[in-house]
Amino acid sequence: MRRESWKTVIEPFKIRSVEPLGFTDRPEREKALSRAGYNLFKVPAEKVLIDLLTDSGTCAMSMEQWAGMMRGDVSYASSRSYYVFERVVKDLTGYPHVIPVHQGRAGERLVFSFLGGPGKVFLSNMFFDTTRANIEATGAEALDLPADKAFFHGDRRAFKGDIDLAKLEQALRLRAGRVPLVLLTVTNNSLGGQPVSLRNIRDASRLCARHKVPLLLDAARFAENAYLIKARERGQAERTVRSIVREMFGYAQGCLMSGKKDALVNMGGFLAFKDKAWAGKAREILILGEGFPTYGGLTGRDLEAMARGIEEVLDEQYLRYRIRSVEYLARGLRRQGIPLIEPPGGHAVYVDAARFLPHIPAERFPGQALACALYLEAGIRAVEIGSLMFGKREGRRFLPARMELLRLALPRRVYTQAHADFIIEVFGSLARKKRAIRGLRLLKAPRFLPHFTARLAPLRS
Repeated sequence: MRRESWKTVIEPFKIRSVEPLGFTDRPEREKALSRAGYNLFKVPAEKVLIDLLTDSGTCAMSMEQWAGMMRGDVSYASSRSYYVFERVVKDLTGYPHVIPVHQGRAGERLVFSFLGGPGKVFLSNMFFDTTRANIEATGAEALDLPADKAFFHGDRRAFKGDIDLAKLEQALRLRAGRVPLVLLTVTNNSLGGQPVSLRNIRDASRLCARHKVPLLLDAARFAENAYLIKARERGQAERTVRSIVREMFGYAQGCLMSGKKDALVNMGGFLAFKDKAWAGKAREILILGEGFPTYGGLTGRDLEAMARGIEEVLDEQYLRYRIRSVEYLARGLRRQGIPLIEPPGGHAVYVDAARFLPHIPAERFPGQALACALYLEAGIRAVEIGSLMFGKREGRRFLPARMELLRLALPRRVYTQAHADFIIEVFGSLARKKRAIRGLRLLKAPRFLPHFTARLAPLRS
C-alpha cells in the first residue's frame, strides 16, 4: 500500500474507554511527596496527573487483546493459550524453546541463578537496574561496555546504544572462562533509550562466537529498536520491521523479554532459547517459584493478550506514530532550553539533569531533585536515572553514577498530543526558576535497587 505523505502523524487508533486523571493542587502534592519520603514510587497514583514514571506495564490494550483475554484457557497445565503464545514467539524469534514468566525480572532471576555466581562476569552495552541487581545478588559482576559516543549527550549520532566492540573483545580475552554470556539491551534504556544498530548486533555476535560465549538480547523494546534501525541505518529503509526483527534475533542464542513494554501488556514476559539445556535449567527453577512451565506465573488470559500484542507492535503505522510522539516531546522541550540526550530514542525523553541543575552536585541527586520539582509543579511523575539508582555507597564513601538523568517514559497508546504540550509548558515554567530547586539528602536505602524504596529529604536552603 502506498503511504500518503501527510505531515501530521496521527494516532493509529481511536479511543473507546477513558480513565479520569488525578488533578491536585500544590498543597496536596507537597503533602503527598513529604509522606512518600521524596520518592515518587511511593506517591499514590491517584495523586498523579500525568504518569511518566515508566513505560513498563502501563500501556493501553487493544480491543483484540481484550477479546483474546476472553478466549483465554486457564487450564493449569499445557493450556491452549500457551500454544497460541508459543507459536507467536517462535515465529517472532526463531527460537525453539519458549518459557513464559510473569515479568522481565523473573526471567532475569531464572537465567542468572543458574549462570551466575562468585567469579562470573556478565558483559553488556549497559545493564538496567533489575538486571544488574539480579546478577550482583548471585555474587557475580555486571560490567558495562558502552560506546564512548553515548556520553556526548548533545551528539546526534544515530546508534549511541551500541556496545563498544574493542572493549568487548578485550573483556572476552582477559576474562576467558569467566563470562557466561553477553547481554545486549535493545534499546539501551540506561543510556537514554538509544538504539543498537544491526551492524553492531552482528559484529558483537561474531566476536562472541569467536570466543565461544553466548550472546543474548534483552528484547523488551525490540520493535522500537528495529524501527529505529529501519529509519536510521544505511541500507535498511526498504525492509520491513518484521524482517529486521528476525535478523536481530538470528544473531543471538536467546532473549529475555519483559512483555510489559513492546508486547503491549500490563503483565507478562518470556525467555526464549536455542539451547535445550538452558531451557531445561530455567524450567526447573521456574517450577519452584513461578508455576508450571506452560504458564510461568501468568493466566491463559495474559498469554493470549501478550501473543496478540507481539503481533500488533510490528504494525509500522503504530511504530511510526510511537517514535514521532517521542520526537515531538523532545522537540518541544528543546525549544524551552531543556538539555536532553540526543537524539531521542524509542520510548522516552531523557533530560540531562546535571546540565539543567549544575548547582546540585551528584551526591545531592540532581535527577531526583528535578523529579520532585516536576511533581510539585504540576503533578507529573517521572523517574531518576542517576546516582540514586546507580550510585555506589561504600561506608561513608559515595561513588556517583556516570550520568544524572530524568527519564520521561511514555506509556504506549495512553497520552495524546495535548498531554505532551502540557508537559512542555510545565518544563518551561521550571526552566525559569531552576536555581530555586534544591538537592536532597538520603535518609535510608537498601543495598539492591535503592531507588524503589529509598527515603530522602530536601536540603535546607
